[in-house]
Amino acid sequence: MRRDVPDESPSWTVYILRCCDGTLYTGATNNLERRLATHGRGRGAAYTRARLPVTLVWSEAAEDRGSALRREAAIKRLSRAEKLRMLAASRGSRRRG
Repeated sequence: MRRDVPDESPSWTVYILRCCDGTLYTGATNNLERRLATHGRGRGAAYTRARLPVTLVWSEAAEDRGSALRREAAIKRLSRAEKLRMLAASRGSRRRG
């Protein structure tokens, strides 16, 4: 007898945090709530640990770990100005939709 097993693969998210000094941090995770809590406790990345508090300013779902890491790398290659334009565009599209 075969039982249907729910898909247990974690969903992946790429995210951007704004640090207290105004800098941006990009990461990827399979549990955004847990990762944000870890960053908030100062137990996340060394970069954010020294720049608390941090605020989530953008997130995007990814199909799997590989696509999340590729998207994270692509965002990290953007200049700060390009990242800020991406954030502004995403806020604008939310207001319209």
